[in-house]
Amino acid sequence: MTLGTAWAVRGQFGHEHGAAWAGAIGVLSVLVLANRLEWRRRLPTIAALGAIGWGVGGMISYGMVVGYGRGEDWFNVSYGLCMLFLIGGLYGYLGGGLTGLSLESTEKQKANWAALITQMVAGGYLIWGILIYQLEWLMTPPRSELWAACLGAALALGWYLYRNDFKQSRTVALCSSLGAGFGFAFGNFLQVLGSSSGIEFNWWNVMEYSLGFFGGLGMAYAIFSQNWSESRLPNKAANRLGWVFLIVLLPLTNLIQQFNTEKFVGLAERLNIISEASLTQLTLGLAWGGSLLICILPTLFFRKKVSGVAEWTLNNTWWLLMIYLGWFIFLSGFLTGAHWGYGSLRDILYWINTLIILLLGRTLLSTSSNFNLPTLRFTRTIQLGIASVLFLLVLSWVLVQTHGELPGTRIRFSLWK
Repeated sequence: MTLGTAWAVRGQFGHEHGAAWAGAIGVLSVLVLANRLEWRRRLPTIAALGAIGWGVGGMISYGMVVGYGRGEDWFNVSYGLCMLFLIGGLYGYLGGGLTGLSLESTEKQKANWAALITQMVAGGYLIWGILIYQLEWLMTPPRSELWAACLGAALALGWYLYRNDFKQSRTVALCSSLGAGFGFAFGNFLQVLGSSSGIEFNWWNVMEYSLGFFGGLGMAYAIFSQNWSESRLPNKAANRLGWVFLIVLLPLTNLIQQFNTEKFVGLAERLNIISEASLTQLTLGLAWGGSLLICILPTLFFRKKVSGVAEWTLNNTWWLLMIYLGWFIFLSGFLTGAHWGYGSLRDILYWINTLIILLLGRTLLSTSSNFNLPTLRFTRTIQLGIASVLFLLVLSWVLVQTHGELPGTRIRFSLWK
């Protein structure tokens, strides 16, 4: 629920920076439910790495691919849903893989992050060059084809995990990939059905909910179904860097990218209660001022240090998660106009979801990380992946039968129109 809600909010921010913030929220919820002291001692590092992993896929363009799913012929619709399965799978594989690797690193088996990042960058550039410039396998022309770069980075990550025998991280990566891939494609199915129903709602937001919900479900299942060894000791420098990334750099990037005068011109034109200049000044002042205040609040959680490293209590970790999620939703309210009376049902749902998370989470704070879940083996994961694709092909046929021409429809292969 946390990753699903955060990913829906991410729609107001977009790109890598919005996806990274949502990913950090999802990873923090896992750390709360796991209730493992050694993981909480490395909380800033783990959350930052997970955020980076979930954020990388934000560079992928998928607007055209969503349009394929709104078509009227089975071939183009099935192509759209399958490509969304691939795109969502890349989100989940990179996000789950880096999260799992940060959890699996021990004193005896440490991840070489510098080597891994170098290999992922090289793999991304190589596969992107081969698929796009040599073979010209274009998924979504004329838009960006950086999905191929993410595919190369995911392949490099998978090869690194295999060579260095990080088995649990591979499981987390695969399950997160399967969940996010299915969630994205299934969300497009729900979006098209909702759009063709004539019911007024932000159906695009439903697709974002679906990606985050199933992606988070896959990541959580993989983590809670495995027995993890004692994590490596915390590194003070890494924790400090992680903390700066989570509380300063990531929110600051989102603010700079989204909170500027141009963003509020259209909003001000729709509101009659306040002038454009006043709205812009007030919005920017509240958003930036509130963000500075929030930056200071989490430092109050550092009440105890063990060997010079801040030790997070379970209760403090819980409230950090709620503040971080609430902060994200609060800022999105400026972008949607919710704080000025121009919001919609989606803005209300964000807070309703947060209340549900609050109530459910409080009952689980004392829960052990052992949920007695059966481990999902590699072969079974592959089987579920194949079954998911076949299921999406059936859903594509269902979509074709349910509607005529829809706004925003895109045709990838005109031969099959």
